[in-house]
Amino acid sequence: MGKVPQTVLEVAGRQVAITHPDKVVFPRAGHTKLDLAKYYAAVADAALRGIAARPVVLKRYVSGAEGEPFFQKRAPEQHPEWVETVELRFPSGRTAREIVVLDAAQLLWIVNLGCIDLNPHPVRADDLEHPDELRVDLDPGPGTSWDDVRRVALLVRDVLDEHDLRGWPKTSGSRGMHVYVRIEQRWSFDQVRRATLALAREVERRAPARATSKWWKEERHGVFLDYNQNAKDRTVASAWSVRPTPDARVSMPLEWDEVAGCDPAAFTLVTSPAHLAERGDASAAIDAAPGSLDKLLELSAAQEAAGLGDAPWPPHYKKQQDEPPRVAPSRMKSASAGQGANATTTGSGHRRPTHPLITVARAKHKEDAFAGLERWKARHPAAAAMLQVDDILVDSMRGRSSTWTRIRVNLRHVPESERSSEEPPDPDYDPWRGSDPGPRAPKTSSSS
Repeated sequence: MGKVPQTVLEVAGRQVAITHPDKVVFPRAGHTKLDLAKYYAAVADAALRGIAARPVVLKRYVSGAEGEPFFQKRAPEQHPEWVETVELRFPSGRTAREIVVLDAAQLLWIVNLGCIDLNPHPVRADDLEHPDELRVDLDPGPGTSWDDVRRVALLVRDVLDEHDLRGWPKTSGSRGMHVYVRIEQRWSFDQVRRATLALAREVERRAPARATSKWWKEERHGVFLDYNQNAKDRTVASAWSVRPTPDARVSMPLEWDEVAGCDPAAFTLVTSPAHLAERGDASAAIDAAPGSLDKLLELSAAQEAAGLGDAPWPPHYKKQQDEPPRVAPSRMKSASAGQGANATTTGSGHRRPTHPLITVARAKHKEDAFAGLERWKARHPAAAAMLQVDDILVDSMRGRSSTWTRIRVNLRHVPESERSSEEPPDPDYDPWRGSDPGPRAPKTSSSS
C-alpha cells in the first residue's frame, strides 16, 4: 500500500498532518481539504472563542460537504496524547468521552477527521452540568424571508436587553441566525431551556405573524425560535464555523447594527479571513460579562401562572412532569368525544384531525426522499396541485450515527373527499432495521 499523501501545517507549536490534502470537500466551489484546514488556521483565535474548553461532537463529512455526515460523540480510540477528552453523561444515562479542543493544533486535528463545522456543547469541561451559554436558534420555515429572520433577531435583542442580558448575533451560515448569550454557570440545563422558552414566547407575543415558539411543524409559521436547542446533549454550529453549503458559507458574528443589512452569502471560506483581519471579531468581548437568568426565569414563572406550562421536548428525552402530550396535534387523541369546535371523534375516541399529515418518504439520502415525494405527487396530481409551500415538511432525523430524511405532507388544503389515504412511505428507510438496539460507537479512523 502506498504512502498516504499529506501536508503538514505548523500551528500552536505543533505539526499537524492534513491527509489527502487535495481531496475536494466542496465540489461546486472547488475547495479542498487543505483549503478548509488553512481557513481554520487563519481564523483559529476567533473560532476557538466559541469552542475552547468545551466538549465537541464530531460531525464528520468523510464524503465531502454534499455527502451524508455522521455524528461521532466518542473520541476516536487512537488519538494523539495532546488531544484532550472529557466524559459526558447523556439524558439516556449513557456516557461518552468527547474531544475537548483547547488550541489551533487540536482544532486542525478534528478538521482532518472530516469535520467541516464545529459543534460544541454549551458547557465548559470543568462544569458539565451548568451551561455558560444560552442559545437562540432562529429557524425560518418554508416561504420565510431573510428580512423576517433579521427582524425577529432584533426583537430577540430587545427582549434580552429588557431582561439585563447581552445577545451576540451571528449568521447561521445557512438560512437562519443565532443569538448567543453568555451566562453565569449557576443554572441547570432545564432552567436554561425554560428561560429560552420564555424568551421565545415573549418574542412570539410581540410578533405573532412573524415568529413562533410552536414545536410541531404543522403549527409553525414564519421564524421558529428553537428553545429545545438548549436541552442537554444538543449542539449548534459555533461562530466562524464553515457550513456544508455549496459556497462554503461561514457562521459569521455580527455587530447589532450590521444585522439589518447583512447578507449571509458574503461570508465564505474565501472571504471571511480577510473580513476578520480588516474588521476583527464582532464577538471578541463575548466572555467579558456573563449575565444572570433571574429576570427571564421570572418571566417564565409569570407565563406559567398565566397558564403557559412546559412545551414539548425532543422525542428521545424522558417525558417531563408538566410537559404536554408529546404527539403532533393532528394525531392527538381526543380527551373526550366532541371536544373542540373544529374536531370530530371516531367511535374509538380518536380525534379526526382537520389538518391530517401523511408520511410519504423516509430515506437515507435526501435526494431519494425528494424523489419519493415526486412519485407521490405523480400518483396524486390533484392533491399535489393544492399544496402550499409550507404543507411539505422535510425533517432531518438522527439515526444511529448519521442523519436521514423524512418527508410528510399536510393535506389541510385538500378537501376531505379528495385526500388520499396514507400509503407505505416510498422509500421506507428504517435506520434501526437489522441492527442491535444497544449503544454502539461508530468505527473511526484517524483521517478521512
